[in-house]
Amino acid sequence: MPAKNHLNPQQIERLQKALREEEKANIRERILILLLLNDGKTQSKIADFLGCSVNK
Repeated sequence: MPAKNHLNPQQIERLQKALREEEKANIRERILILLLLNDGKTQSKIADFLGCSVNK
């Protein structure tokens, strides 16, 4: 179940900045996952978006 709006505005801002500035692709992907979860996306929708499988 997604945890919609679990991040406060400062956390979102810092993650968005880190997403823009991070050089390592795997770190950017993890940041993106956190932001998508915060938007209420499910694990399966995120996996489809990223083109990977859901961790079981």
